[in-house]
Amino acid sequence: MTTPAFGTRLRAAMDAHGPLCVGIDPHRALVESWGLAYDLDGLERFAMTCVEAFGGRVAVVKPQSAFFEVFGSRGVAVLERTVDGLRQAGTLTILDAKRGDIGSTMSAYAEAFLGTDAVAPADALTVSPFLGYGSLRPAIDLAAGTGRGVFVLALTSNPEGPTVQHAVRDGVTVAEAVVAGAAADNARAASRGELGHVGLVIGATVGDAVSRLGLDLAGSAAPVLAPGLGAQGAGPDDLRAVFGDAVGQVVPNASRSVLTAGPTAAALADAATREAEAVRAAL
Repeated sequence: MTTPAFGTRLRAAMDAHGPLCVGIDPHRALVESWGLAYDLDGLERFAMTCVEAFGGRVAVVKPQSAFFEVFGSRGVAVLERTVDGLRQAGTLTILDAKRGDIGSTMSAYAEAFLGTDAVAPADALTVSPFLGYGSLRPAIDLAAGTGRGVFVLALTSNPEGPTVQHAVRDGVTVAEAVVAGAAADNARAASRGELGHVGLVIGATVGDAVSRLGLDLAGSAAPVLAPGLGAQGAGPDDLRAVFGDAVGQVVPNASRSVLTAGPTAAALADAATREAEAVRAAL
C-alpha cells in the first residue's frame, strides 16, 4: 500500500486538529519540574506522558532528538518508542535532528530516519543545508519515495543565524537559495495546489526578515515549521505579520508553553488544545 504524500497528510492533520506542532523537549529543567528524576526512567515517563497527551489530539509532534541522545543508546530506544507510540495514535512526527552531510553519509542519515527499513522512521526530519542545498539530495529524494518529508533550515531566529542565512552570493541570499531549492522540489505539488514534501524551518520570531529578504514562501508550496511560539516570545497574532500570504502553510511549534502544564497527560492535552485553538483563531 502506497503511503500518501507527506504534504497531503500534513494538510489533513492541520485541517483536523489545527495548525500546531507540539515539541517533546525533555531537558533537565522540564523533567525535574514535573517531579521526575533526570535519568532514564524520568525520560521515559516524561516522553510516554507526552505520547498519551498529544497522540490523536494535535496535528504534529516534534521530538527533539538531542534530549534523548544524551542518555546514549537507551535514550535513543525511548525516542524510538515515542515515535512508534505517536504513529500508532495516528499522529504525524517531525524528528528534530538537524542532520546535514554529504554523499554516502547523508544517504545513511536519510536511511536511518526516513527509510523503509528504519527502526522507527519519523514522518519528517529536520535537515541542515549549510553544506549546500544539493547535499541534502539523498534525504529529499528518499522522503519523496517513502511518503515522508524533510524540513530544511532556512531562516532561524538565533542571533548567529543571519551571519550565514542573510549572506549574499551573486545577488542572492543563502535563505533565498534554500527557498528556491524547496520550490523546485515541490513544483509538482504546487501545480496541484498542494503542500510539498520539502518544508522550511523559519522562526516565528524573525520579524520582517521574510518580506525584507523577498522570500517567496507562498510560491514554494513548502510547509513552514515555525519554532518560537509561546516561551520564545511569538504569539499567534504575530504569525500573519511574519509570514504574510504564506500563513496558511505555517505550522507553528510550541514546546515549553505546553510542556510546563505537566506532569499529567490531561493537563498537557488541555494546554495543547488551547494553543491550537488560539492559533486557528488568529489565522
